[in-house]
Amino acid sequence: MPQKAVRVRIIGRVQGVWYRGWTVDKATGLGLSGWVRNRRDGSVEAVFSGSSSEIDQMIEKCRFGPRSANVDQVFVELEDGEFASGFIQRPTE
Repeated sequence: MPQKAVRVRIIGRVQGVWYRGWTVDKATGLGLSGWVRNRRDGSVEAVFSGSSSEIDQMIEKCRFGPRSANVDQVFVELEDGEFASGFIQRPTE
């Protein structure tokens, strides 16, 4: 199955609503590798690596997020590189 990686930036009410923890749960459930973190500008950033199908599913989930989130925009760009297996939460940058 073809593998790819994307960097996703989620804008809206996405901090303080369990968005990162939710992302770890959903990405892990889909078998994706990568990471998620808060950004100082109030957005959330994530890198997802895995099959195209699972990444597409995760991007669609990010458009809504957890129940308390209010997502305004989701930006997606292809990402180069290889990522270790597993999905983690990183510190704010």
